[in-house]
Amino acid sequence: MLRTAEITAELTGQLKGDGFHALHFGPRLEFAVDCCICERTGRTQVFERGAERALCSGSRSGFARHYTAGRIAAYDTTAGAERLALRALVDFWWAPFEDKKTGAPCPAAPSHPWVRLHIGYHCPMAKESGRASLQTNLARPYDLRCGHCDAVLATDATTPAVRLLA
Repeated sequence: MLRTAEITAELTGQLKGDGFHALHFGPRLEFAVDCCICERTGRTQVFERGAERALCSGSRSGFARHYTAGRIAAYDTTAGAERLALRALVDFWWAPFEDKKTGAPCPAAPSHPWVRLHIGYHCPMAKESGRASLQTNLARPYDLRCGHCDAVLATDATTPAVRLLA
């Protein structure tokens, strides 16, 4: 059955003006999904905006990385002088199974609602691009810093939200 999850995140801080780093959410996100292909719960799957399938991390004990039915169905960002927000809808396929390693039944909702969001920026001092990420299991508030000049790019005050819609 087709499932859809809504992922939302918000960064705050001085995002425009002196030292502006052109902060933006990248086209890739990683999401923990129970995979009915390799029959393992909580697999990290990589979703890329515009891709027609996702990549599952597989399992260390036998099942290698593999493609699976999943895609980013909607991806919307809003930016202002002090706020950058993301709302993404992720479609993925789910079918009942028992985890191959533990034997536990797979619940209908993702058993580990974890997400990592990738962020890009351009440092005006170093005149180079950089990358950062945020994820649900970081301590909050979390300051994203430039890898070149160490300036605070934005603050991640609230955990990205994962909500199962269908």
